[in-house]
Amino acid sequence: MKTYLIIVVCFLANAWAMHGQIAVDSITDKLPLTNKVEALKTDKNASFQSILQQDNWQKFTPKFEASRDSAIWLKFKLKNNSQESVLCYLYSIDQHTTVYQNINGNFKKMDNGYFLPMPQRVNKTVDYFIPISVAAQENSLVYVRLLRVYNTNLDNTPTLYSEEGYLKHYLIDFNEQTKSIGFLYFYIISIFTIIIFAIVFWFRLREKLYTYYLGYLFFQLIYGFTVLRSTLAPVGNIFQYQPSLSIQLFEPVQFTFIGFYIFFIIKLLKVEDYDKLLAKILTYLGWACFIYAVLRFGVNLFTQDHKIASIVFLIVRIIILPINFVLIFWIIYKVKHPLLIYFIFGQSFFFIGALLGSYIGAGDKSLLLGGIFNFKEAPNIIFQIGLLAEVYCFSLALGQNVFLLQKEKAKANKKLIAQLQENKLLQENMNRRLDNKIHDKTAELIELYSEIEREKEEKIKREFTQRIKETEMIALRSQMNPHFIFNSLNAIKHLIMTSRNDDASIYLDDFSSLLRGILQNSDRKKISVEEELEILELYLSLEQNRMGSQFIYNIEANDRDTLSQYQIPPLLLQPLVENAIWHGLQPSLKTEKRLDIIFDTAENLKIIIEDNGIGRKESAKRRKLHASVGTQIVEERLTLHNHLNENTIRYKIIDLEEDGRALGTRIILTYQY
Repeated sequence: MKTYLIIVVCFLANAWAMHGQIAVDSITDKLPLTNKVEALKTDKNASFQSILQQDNWQKFTPKFEASRDSAIWLKFKLKNNSQESVLCYLYSIDQHTTVYQNINGNFKKMDNGYFLPMPQRVNKTVDYFIPISVAAQENSLVYVRLLRVYNTNLDNTPTLYSEEGYLKHYLIDFNEQTKSIGFLYFYIISIFTIIIFAIVFWFRLREKLYTYYLGYLFFQLIYGFTVLRSTLAPVGNIFQYQPSLSIQLFEPVQFTFIGFYIFFIIKLLKVEDYDKLLAKILTYLGWACFIYAVLRFGVNLFTQDHKIASIVFLIVRIIILPINFVLIFWIIYKVKHPLLIYFIFGQSFFFIGALLGSYIGAGDKSLLLGGIFNFKEAPNIIFQIGLLAEVYCFSLALGQNVFLLQKEKAKANKKLIAQLQENKLLQENMNRRLDNKIHDKTAELIELYSEIEREKEEKIKREFTQRIKETEMIALRSQMNPHFIFNSLNAIKHLIMTSRNDDASIYLDDFSSLLRGILQNSDRKKISVEEELEILELYLSLEQNRMGSQFIYNIEANDRDTLSQYQIPPLLLQPLVENAIWHGLQPSLKTEKRLDIIFDTAENLKIIIEDNGIGRKESAKRRKLHASVGTQIVEERLTLHNHLNENTIRYKIIDLEEDGRALGTRIILTYQY
């Protein structure tokens, strides 16, 4: 009786499917959609709204196949006859699959596919399964778009899987890929570990040999990650976030590390010492690999045709492999370096892996069920086994190279020591013959000469140091003017753009006067504080004209005549005031934006600049992308001034706060003798 009911249920399910309606609660494992749903072939850019208006749907058959220029749309109904919601999964290996499911009158969009970055995929675990949920006793209309970003020979039959069937399929796929994923992790970790050791050697020796070896290893590491992208690896699958990039880099990365490998071999075996023509040809070949890698990457950005890529792949290897064979035998014949044996073994592993991988890939040997090469990414993994063996050989070669260098160094040191000992004996004999005759005079002359040289050296050092400091002072002063001019011109631009033309005209006149004063002082090393105050007053009037009545400034100077006695670097105070206005007061939302400047000459000169702006912390947050350089330049100018002059100017910044709330900023400049 039970068997009979199952047959009836299956019959009814098939009957519904023939009419484009599928009972999801009746799918025991999987249900291919061929001949069971309606299909439509359109341009790849056709909108979903236009698809809803189409009425020329046909039965879905294998003749419907997506490509880079066209998309396949499927339409069917999912019916849930059970009392619980049912979760099923749409299987499609097309590179971009989109599902539109009608839920309560609104269509829910779900995307998945190999070329879709992980954050945009509805299924973060598997890129070829899209989960579709149907509520209890509900009918749900579903539209599916199948699109191929990259032309391949994919044989795709969209299929609906039950939740149990999906889990079985996923576990089977993952189990089949376990060994491949395990090796790829081993490959990546091994290369990464060797890179760390190579970096240590590079930092200690700073030789091009290790630079080329690092490039060779680094691009092998990238190659490992591009292969890992094609698996279900749960960790380290970084190219899932940029899947298109993994395809575009796959071929260029290989030729890039081959280029680094060629330059590495030239240095390791010192080919130029044995045959200059061979070294030159190898150099040209290395650059050819780099150029091809760049060109191939550029082509990959604009075309993604699998057939063209395969043809180019074969042509390049047909050209490169014979050349490599000739050059390898040439190296073996000409080069007699002690590390040649490591090159022979490493190159042998590389060619075995490359030829076997190409043979497996070209003959689809990895697709033979039960075959020894029937595992995920078999061609690439076989090639990587050869690469890894080659890397191990060259790691041993580098270790042996260090040993040879130490041996040569020890031999050279031994020879040098012998020569030094011989020289020492000769010197002692000469000293004994001459010591009695010229000892006293020589000591006197040496002491006199040493004293003269010391005095001369000290004098040159002092003059040179003084010249450097003065030059730096001039450079910093010239740095200040463009900075201020830039901000002033921005202010004029702001007035013009806000239609304040009269203000802009007045501002421009005052700015011209200010600029003339600045230019007049540009060649002076020092000016009086009184002169600096005049420039400052003119600048503040400009800023008040620009900012309006909200900006209030106050200058207190109890004795202006006394200010003329103090000398400071020109344009020292203006950047501090400018910084307070532009970065403290202007961003402030206060109705009264106040700036106080006090010149206290009661004892020594003390200059206080205080604003009620937003404070340094808030200003720093707002200037992440365009930090003011005025304060930094002032500090550097004061440092140089204090170094070159007997009098010093001390600089201090105080953040004004109350209960953690910023009240403004106070700057104190103290003139000391």
